[in-house]
Amino acid sequence: QVQVVESGGGEVQAGGRLLLSCAVLGLTFDDIAVGWFRQAPGKEREGMSCISLTRGGPAYADSVKDRFTILTDNAKNTVYLALNNLKPEDTAMYYCAADLYPPYDRCSGSWLADLPHPRAIRGQGTQVNVSS
Repeated sequence: QVQVVESGGGEVQAGGRLLLSCAVLGLTFDDIAVGWFRQAPGKEREGMSCISLTRGGPAYADSVKDRFTILTDNAKNTVYLALNNLKPEDTAMYYCAADLYPPYDRCSGSWLADLPHPRAIRGQGTQVNVSS
């Protein structure tokens, strides 16, 4: 069974950092794209970053490209999102999604912009709270 499991959220003060983890179970990274998006109460989903071993990326939203970094550990089938210099406006539930099917099996600006992806495998999310 294919699953995506996020972890690593928490509460930090502005300027702090967190490392979010996304374990992708039941798939290999060869032909998929994996990325992160977030959603705060009352706001639209916002694509943060995506990556693919063989199909493009990494890509970042303009709002986070100088502060967030996406990383992979292929041996562990895990994708990380390093959050640095966090701001109160980064407070949201952060979700990881794995995409097997076109066109979102490629990391691109469309992966970030066209949310939700109808056939993506998504986790339950991990909450990030940033206090001022």
